[in-house]
Amino acid sequence: MSELRAIVMRADLERLGRFDPVRVRQRFLDGFVPQNTRVIVVAGQDVGLIAVRPESDAVWIEHFYLDPAQQGRGLGSAVLADALETRHAGDDRPFRLNVLQGSPARRLYERHGFELEREDAVDVFMKAEPLRR
Repeated sequence: MSELRAIVMRADLERLGRFDPVRVRQRFLDGFVPQNTRVIVVAGQDVGLIAVRPESDAVWIEHFYLDPAQQGRGLGSAVLADALETRHAGDDRPFRLNVLQGSPARRLYERHGFELEREDAVDVFMKAEPLRR
């Protein structure tokens, strides 16, 4: 999965002048928490992953990577919608995530209710309130 991260993020990181083939994999491995992570499987093949990390004040969507061959088909949208809907009753913590500046993934997050919270030269930090039932 660290290789998938490198593949998915390479163009954006190169555009920002930040691609390092070792660091891009190591950052994933350093932050990988198996119990927070779900592997996305299509037709018996691992094609991506998403991690949902609960914190006291927010739930972070992290390590959301989808094989480029699977992108643009609605799979990422379905996976993200499922992650946003999977909540315990009474959990009102917002969702947070960060995406690289200029990444097309930002449009996906905006379609699912994420709004700009803050940004810097590299990252855009976004927040979405939990779905109300």
